[in-house]
Amino acid sequence: MRFFINILFFITFISYSQDSLNNLLERSTKHSIPFISVEQLKAHQQNFLLLDAREWEEFHISHLQNALWVGYKNFSAEEIQQQIKNKETPIVVYCSLGIRSEKIGEQLKKLGYNNIQNLYGGIFEWKNKGYPVFNNQEQITEKVHAFNKRWGKWLHNAEKVYE
Repeated sequence: MRFFINILFFITFISYSQDSLNNLLERSTKHSIPFISVEQLKAHQQNFLLLDAREWEEFHISHLQNALWVGYKNFSAEEIQQQIKNKETPIVVYCSLGIRSEKIGEQLKKLGYNNIQNLYGGIFEWKNKGYPVFNNQEQITEKVHAFNKRWGKWLHNAEKVYE
């Protein structure tokens, strides 16, 4: 009986966590950039240019493989236009959870890029699902910059870094 209670608790916890993430993203985004799930991205990652919309300190700790750092506070439209000439390039932009990346996605849209998706749950959801992240030496790492304690509560499957 205790086993079944533990299973029920675990399922409830996972469902609640997902619902809470859904609620957070519902409240915090405008859905102006369509979401792509981590599972969809993982299955087709080679088809996308990945843009990391976090700060350099976060990217330096960990990022998705082959991601290009574009930043958030210091995002440069000029640099993007120099680096990505083809406005049809399939782009997935991500951050910690999908909030900052939506704002960067909106800026990309204003620049004329029209094949942009926002990673649902960001690098946190990616790592929570057990997918690899890479450090500044392009080696797999268990560390993920958790931004701050408030946002770090959404990261469950990594060593949290707050530097």
